[in-house]
Amino acid sequence: FRVGRSRRSKGTEEVVVMKRFVCSREGVYKKKQTSPDEATRKRERMSMREGCNAMMEVVRESDHWVVSKLEKAHNHDLGTCSTKVGYLRARGLLGGSDKVTMLGPDEMAFLRQNVLGEGGDAQGLIDYLKKAQANDPAFSHAIQVDKNGCVVNVFWADARAKAAYRHFGDAVTFDTSYKKNKYMMPFVTFSGVNHHLQPVIFGCALLMEETEFSFVWLFETWLSAMGGKAPCSLVTDQNRAMKAAIVKVFPNSCHRFCKRNILSRTKQKLTHVYTEHPTLRDELESCVLESETIATFETKWASIIDKYDLRKNSWLQAIYNIRQKWVPLYLMDTFFAEIAPTWKLESMSDFYRKYFNTKTTLEVFLNQFNLSMASQYEDEAKADMDTYLNKATTKTASLIEKQAASTYTKAIFSKFQEEFTESLGFIIQKTSDGCISKYSIRKDEDPTETFYVTYNASNKMAKCSCKYFEFSGILCRHILGVYIIVDPRTLPPDYFLRRWTRKARDDDALLEDYNNYHDEDPSESITSRYNVLCVDAIRCAEKGAGSEEVYKATKDILQKAYQEIIAYERNPGRGSQRDAININEDVTIDDAVNDQSMPDSGPKVHLILYYKFIRRILLNIILCYWCKFSRWY
Repeated sequence: FRVGRSRRSKGTEEVVVMKRFVCSREGVYKKKQTSPDEATRKRERMSMREGCNAMMEVVRESDHWVVSKLEKAHNHDLGTCSTKVGYLRARGLLGGSDKVTMLGPDEMAFLRQNVLGEGGDAQGLIDYLKKAQANDPAFSHAIQVDKNGCVVNVFWADARAKAAYRHFGDAVTFDTSYKKNKYMMPFVTFSGVNHHLQPVIFGCALLMEETEFSFVWLFETWLSAMGGKAPCSLVTDQNRAMKAAIVKVFPNSCHRFCKRNILSRTKQKLTHVYTEHPTLRDELESCVLESETIATFETKWASIIDKYDLRKNSWLQAIYNIRQKWVPLYLMDTFFAEIAPTWKLESMSDFYRKYFNTKTTLEVFLNQFNLSMASQYEDEAKADMDTYLNKATTKTASLIEKQAASTYTKAIFSKFQEEFTESLGFIIQKTSDGCISKYSIRKDEDPTETFYVTYNASNKMAKCSCKYFEFSGILCRHILGVYIIVDPRTLPPDYFLRRWTRKARDDDALLEDYNNYHDEDPSESITSRYNVLCVDAIRCAEKGAGSEEVYKATKDILQKAYQEIIAYERNPGRGSQRDAININEDVTIDDAVNDQSMPDSGPKVHLILYYKFIRRILLNIILCYWCKFSRWY
């Protein structure tokens, strides 16, 4: 679309009171008569005009805009112009991304038509959600409608997304990258990173309104689907409406603006400056991403500003004023699951560029997205397999390094190993002795950057001034250097966050966390029993989908287990359950079931035993088949 006509106020000519947006193919091209000399100087340009009458006219009423005329019919393929609505919004012609409440009902319908299909028909989307619900009982979705019953926003999350959140939902990124690209599919995701440093999705939404009300609805709906447990940290783009909603829904979560988005916008804002000074971009990014202390960051930033005479640059001044909201160094006391400052999770912008173009329909988009998610699950399964079957390689004979190699996944151990290796190059001096000792750590080549570690001999715990462990969940090189001196054998178990270890998805730990969090007896609620058993079932599915051979064997084992469950249900306490329990030579539950001295307290005892029995079967299936599969390799 382009602006075809506008009108200003008669009293104040600076105020625009009407704008008409017409299709880029509006009108008819009239070829000008040119002289032979002009024809040789000017290249003939192809016209895009086809006489299209599609248009939208808006008029100003007091402090808002209203759609006064709308013609949606085009005389050509919509693929090349339907996405241009995003251009109108990005340019602020209708109030900007933070004032979407100005959009009239006709304009919202026009946007819904571009996303949901001709006439704004959402039936295809509803069918997709119904099918997903039928295939996945744990699937959650919600639809927000306006007063006219039209779809405004849609949210959904499947069982895998919920399971991933229970394991890795401590640090969440709310990705709205679609606003930065031309594809105009209002698709947003809640995402994070797993124990292999791979991206995981915690839920998705189609967000056609960006008001505070819509963000509050989406955040509350997502939080409810995830069990009500808010993340420790939340990374988002800059948006006033979003920020206000986060304060209401996530008051205890640390909210940070995405540094990558700010650096990307800096590139756009300083294009002319970057052209004049080619080294400026690298220096700014190095200042933000590679500075190890706040003092170093401040010094480098001031040096860059002075070097390129940018003190009057309003954009740089603005992002510097809010540096506590996006520069990681100011937020190191909060966990963000970021292992390295320069490490970058694939954003949805990359996802769009990889899989879609301007003609992608919603149906194709959703199907392609599902395929992409399946590929991510496969990548995680392969990484699990690699971690279990291939031993990580250590570089030293240190017991600490060996302990980490046997505890972490290979991807995390690689990052730990970098820190451990770097710890060998520091000069460490004890500055204070006693029960709590203090150490100063520095390098010869940079004595200005000194870090301080305190070590408590009573509990063998240490803290560093860099706060890297609090931020990333992995010990820093400074603390590791101190441990090599004071206790070179093993690290305290508290320093190995479960979310980074091989047991990150361990079902026993997950079940324990689940029961502690909900603080209820599974025998008291069908929903509680169902949710806990789903964890075990999903684990079976994840392992069973690794290959065709594993799938066939797992399916056969599960069918036999199901028959055992049915037999037990018909005659609890007797018969076939003994054979099933004997899979792993475990008689604990068997003894409890058959112990004649055990008082009969009615249906509750049978429910507890039935629940424990089913859970034991599923866990034993995984153990037995995993041992068998490992021998194959």
